Amino acid sequence: MENNNDIVSALSPGRLDVMGGIADYSGSLLLQMPIEETTLVELKKNDGNLINIAADFDGGHHEYSIELSVLKHLPYRAARELILAKKEGYWAVYIVGCFLVLEQEKEFSFTGADIIVTGTIPTGKGVSSSAAVEIATMHALQKAYGFMLDPIELALLAQKVENLVAGAACGLMDQLSVNLGRKDHLLPIICQPHHVMEPVKIPAGILFFGLDSGVRHAVSGASYSQVRTAAFMAYTVLLRTLGIESAMIEKARVSQDWDQLPFKGFLANIPLEEFEQQYASKIPETMWGEHFIKDYGSSIDTITVVNPSTEYHLLNAAYHPVRENHRVKRFMELLKQFESSEDKKMVLREMGELMLGSHQGYSSVGLGEPVTQMIVDKVLEYGEANGVYGARISGGGSGGTVVIIADTEKGINTVKEIHSFMQKKTGRELYLFSGSSEGAHFINTAN
Repeated sequence: MENNNDIVSALSPGRLDVMGGIADYSGSLLLQMPIEETTLVELKKNDGNLINIAADFDGGHHEYSIELSVLKHLPYRAARELILAKKEGYWAVYIVGCFLVLEQEKEFSFTGADIIVTGTIPTGKGVSSSAAVEIATMHALQKAYGFMLDPIELALLAQKVENLVAGAACGLMDQLSVNLGRKDHLLPIICQPHHVMEPVKIPAGILFFGLDSGVRHAVSGASYSQVRTAAFMAYTVLLRTLGIESAMIEKARVSQDWDQLPFKGFLANIPLEEFEQQYASKIPETMWGEHFIKDYGSSIDTITVVNPSTEYHLLNAAYHPVRENHRVKRFMELLKQFESSEDKKMVLREMGELMLGSHQGYSSVGLGEPVTQMIVDKVLEYGEANGVYGARISGGGSGGTVVIIADTEKGINTVKEIHSFMQKKTGRELYLFSGSSEGAHFINTAN
């Protein structure tokens, strides 16, 4: 494919979830860093009807083909089943889904295409490898078929691929982060639904690392989807105690216009002190799905479905985003104050404590995991004297990558020592993320 002028290429990084994580769908402030590792999508239109994809990842070569015509006008769920029914569909769904969403949501028309996917983002590490594929594919389709999307709309459409075609109940932070992040900055995002703020420069003297746990996804307590479901269930219970009728809740669910609801539909909009004093006591610790359906009907979230036979932990799922939003706001304040601070160690110490609070929040909702906990404990053991100040499980939790905050003096060597220790302890080769790059929008509009 190298010598054909008709080939277009597009690049997207992954992202490191420094703070915010699973609180995205509850409207929390998030801080995200695009990582150095990237995914490359090379696309050439063909005159036929086939989408042919070749991809190299996880040390292997993978191929997938499907006819575009069989997907036309199919509901998303039916299309997902058709894509997944073919061998290798579990990864191809993120690419084929881009064609499908653009056809259905934007009424674009496509011919067949030959696509090669390569890159350096390891999969299953909680650094948005799927969002990177979606965003890079969207950019490649823009170039090849001659249309242009607003960068936020492009991210929204990529999220639809993840939610509606791939069937993953993720929030919007991944797609926004990998598209609009800036090198050596943290990108502040408030997903209400997609407010992107000015990137915040990471000052000299602060480094963020991501240490892979080697655990792809361990459902030891709860799944990401269950926690998200529980958060929206808790919000619904809160609405009813505030006198909001079920008809108004259903109307907001159908329209997805939440502006008339208390706190505009987002738990994170409740100030922490107000939540603790007025609302926490109104939310039950746990509730079975069948009881919720009987007494409350449904939540405003259209991505998740309440399972009658599942017991949901409502209070912790509601508490976490309220606390997390409070933590992330303070974290960003400290980041901005760092360079002018006379006591930089004190600032780093507080930032580390905020990360540990975030980590404990994940554990409280059932998204902790023993190996990630071991990494955090090791960071605490080394501590400030060795240049590391805190750590947290990131992304969807239940494994994946632990983010570590360190200084530039002793911190780098300490993180390397912890990396080496964990590889020996687990007997696995663990990836260490360091450094950042530009987001896909800035990479792909520069060439």
